[in-house]
Amino acid sequence: MDKLEKIKVVLEDGAIMPVRAHALDAGLDLFTREDVSVPAKGSAIFNTGVHVAIPEGYVGFIKSKSGLNMKHGLQSEGVIDAGYTGAIITKIYNHSDVDYHFKRGDKITQLVILPIATPIPVEVESLDDTERGEGGFGSTGK
Repeated sequence: MDKLEKIKVVLEDGAIMPVRAHALDAGLDLFTREDVSVPAKGSAIFNTGVHVAIPEGYVGFIKSKSGLNMKHGLQSEGVIDAGYTGAIITKIYNHSDVDYHFKRGDKITQLVILPIATPIPVEVESLDDTERGEGGFGSTGK
């Protein structure tokens, strides 16, 4: 598989170019383009104003910033499919008991781009036997 070297980005007014804080970071940091408060035990929606061209065979995952998650209980998740070129909009959940205030230019989440497989689902009568089988949550022990 070819290494993805560059990705096309369009920025709306006030949007900030996604960047890696360190060259070896997996995620591109995304920033808020306005001041936003996320209420305790609540959520807020952020329109980053960033548009990306995810190539065919790849997906963009919106992943929480570990520092915001660990220190402040803030989480975000999402998927950006190839072919979607609208603005990246993410919802930040605040699991803490304290409101969190973002200022314009603060990091809010990150975009991780990964290769994917896109198999076609085919209905069959049964699946192959496996060691785990239909064992659900907790079936493998502690």
